[in-house]
Amino acid sequence: MFLDEPREDPAVAALYRGDLDEDGFVMNLTRLWAWRPDVARAFGELRQALGAHTTLTPRERAVIVCATVSSLGDSYCALAWGRRLAEDSDAGTAAAVLGSGEPEALTAREKALAAWARQVVRSPNATKASDVEHLRAAGLSEREVFEATALAAFRVAFSTVNDALGARPDWQLAAAAPEPVRAVVSYGREPASAPEVAPE
Repeated sequence: MFLDEPREDPAVAALYRGDLDEDGFVMNLTRLWAWRPDVARAFGELRQALGAHTTLTPRERAVIVCATVSSLGDSYCALAWGRRLAEDSDAGTAAAVLGSGEPEALTAREKALAAWARQVVRSPNATKASDVEHLRAAGLSEREVFEATALAAFRVAFSTVNDALGARPDWQLAAAAPEPVRAVVSYGREPASAPEVAPE
């Protein structure tokens, strides 16, 4: 990243420990957000609150995020969420969404959500009432439309901080992503290199 890593203190250590407990390594983006652990926690809690009380399915949320980050050109979240979408569908479907495609495997709701997320990213001031009507026609409630929009907007904010300050996708994320996902994520910052193993 473009900033130096902050000096470790109890708040920073707690943030790092969360990554170690969940993922087994400290993510590059966590080292960036460690400049304000309080903001990192608050923003994480806000996103968790949105997901905890939504009727959007985990797969639908993954579709929204993948469509959002592919429109932004954010490789970090594309690799992380591409893997999640692949687990909820298949690698080809995830790769197609990350490549701005519209795979047949998506439901009508998912296709509408992907198109909406891309529109929210590219030109939020150009949306029309008819666009929201299209979401209703696909079976989305008023609340779900709000939640999908908030989810896309929160991801834009998160990705913007990471990308603008040079956080590179972790090599572990790239290694864990299915090959079709890795192949299609040719945009954004390149993943960090895995450390070389010294010969014994």
